[in-house]
Amino acid sequence: MNFLDYIREQVLVGDGAVGTMLYARGVNLESGFERLNLTAPDLVTGLHVDYVAAGARVIETNTFGANRLRLAPLGLERQVRDINLQGALLARGAAAGKGVYVAGSMGPLPRVKGEGDVPSPDDIHAVFREQAALLAEGGADLLILETFADLEELKTALKAARETGLPVVASMAFLEKGRISGGTTVERVALELAGAGADVVGANCGAGTLEMTRNIQRMASVTGLPLAAYPNSGFPEYLDGRLIYRATPEYFAARGLETVRAGANLVGGCCGTTPDHIRALAEALRGLAPEPRIISMPPSSGPEAPRPVPERTGFLADWGKRTVITVELDPPRGLDCSRVLEGCRVLREAGADAINLAENPLSRVRMGNIALAELVQREVGIEVIVHITCRDRNLIGLQSDLMGASLLGIRSILAVTGDPAGMGGEPGASSVFDLNSIGLIGLLRDLNVGLNGAGNPIDRGTGFTIGAAFNPNVQKMEVQVARLEKKVAAGARFVQTQPLFDLERLDTMLGLTKGIGIPILPGILPLVSERNAEFLHNEVPGIVIPDEIRARMRGKGKEEGVREGLAIAREFIDAARDRVGGFYIIPPFGNHRVAAELVRHIRSTT
Repeated sequence: MNFLDYIREQVLVGDGAVGTMLYARGVNLESGFERLNLTAPDLVTGLHVDYVAAGARVIETNTFGANRLRLAPLGLERQVRDINLQGALLARGAAAGKGVYVAGSMGPLPRVKGEGDVPSPDDIHAVFREQAALLAEGGADLLILETFADLEELKTALKAARETGLPVVASMAFLEKGRISGGTTVERVALELAGAGADVVGANCGAGTLEMTRNIQRMASVTGLPLAAYPNSGFPEYLDGRLIYRATPEYFAARGLETVRAGANLVGGCCGTTPDHIRALAEALRGLAPEPRIISMPPSSGPEAPRPVPERTGFLADWGKRTVITVELDPPRGLDCSRVLEGCRVLREAGADAINLAENPLSRVRMGNIALAELVQREVGIEVIVHITCRDRNLIGLQSDLMGASLLGIRSILAVTGDPAGMGGEPGASSVFDLNSIGLIGLLRDLNVGLNGAGNPIDRGTGFTIGAAFNPNVQKMEVQVARLEKKVAAGARFVQTQPLFDLERLDTMLGLTKGIGIPILPGILPLVSERNAEFLHNEVPGIVIPDEIRARMRGKGKEEGVREGLAIAREFIDAARDRVGGFYIIPPFGNHRVAAELVRHIRSTT
């Protein structure tokens, strides 16, 4: 019988964890489980056979991470075809003659590790389309898209999977209380996936069996589509270097029965589940028909109201009335803040509107900028824009520190992905990158409306003015503009750019971003010597200095170089002042006196 017809009449049992079992059978986590389709096919087939013997009527191919982007770090991108075809064939062989459906497993793309690594929407679609087509060619009866945390990415994968003509299960990994990052509810997710063409919607992984039952119950209240549930075996415990799941097969089966009564048509297991869990589950669900549905559309299921754009406050309050000036200073490498505090006082008196405090620029250790920002605001009386990177904290740490920053009176944040930890040469340091800059902006937006990353209330909004970085010094600026548009859609309310030295490039940027609708402050970096100019041009990411500017700095030592660098910066400012509403000054080596010269120049002519 066709899978979709069957699942509407009979509750089906899915298989359990693949990674958990392969790891338990001696496979190294870093080796890539999907590789085993080619190097150890008997091991993969044996796992499929064990799940079929346990009572699974739907088994998944060992291809969760077999997309081109996930295989590339393992050096396997040229084996995408072989791995997926073999994965489908191995499952097909284990299912043959047993009335078992084969689900081609497709997982999300790897997390973004930096600004330059973001594939375009067309590229993302092509990656999913390639894998889906191979699984269909290999004989899969259906496709299951699972463990997605990003709704838009799942919808892209769904669109690609539907091109095969196979039934598609679209499954999200939800956070606590049935939300995904950004606060979107489980009901909203179910409706959007149904509207995007999913044949079955569902949830997997996430917070365990109890949360799974609640999520399925909420999905069942808004859609008549079949529902899939693949919960973890409870919460893991870290013991002797391993993650141990303590939920017994009997407990897992009892919770699975509750999930069916909540509305599930297909129930299997995710992390921590074994053939023993599936055997108990199959026994508990034997002969059950799906529960009838009563659809009650909640108020939240309609289109989400757009969030109003907040009025400009703080350092942006005078935007459009006078030139806004921000200046970047680096926190000290040690504990002595006196030079930074002195610089902030000089810049405030010169007429700067705000101070930027970078966070460990170039991945080199400096004092924490949140604590320093509070000290500057309290002792100097000038607003601070705190740079927050995704490199140094995981998602938990980011939220905690941002709430703490709000408590300390920080009101402006510039969200950046951050340089990789390896750039700074700090022994043992590693990058985190749970988010990229777009995800961080979205998190800041949610904190502003009083929700954390899981969509749970935090009592009040944080009140941040959210900034974004923009690099105009690239060959295809349109790609950066498209990324900037995503940042604005995520919640960015002002932009600061990498240093600009070329008026033609400034005009190109302004032309491409004229519909962006938020303040853009071009970066101004006064050069101080030929050596400085050549270093910045050749070694610092995001900075391009035109040949004619470098020629002007040629042969210039320290004093002469400072004068010439200031002259170049003044010329650019004077030519650009009628084009822009503000400037972002980035003095070399934190030289606040050079920056103050430019601030006074701007103020004297406006």
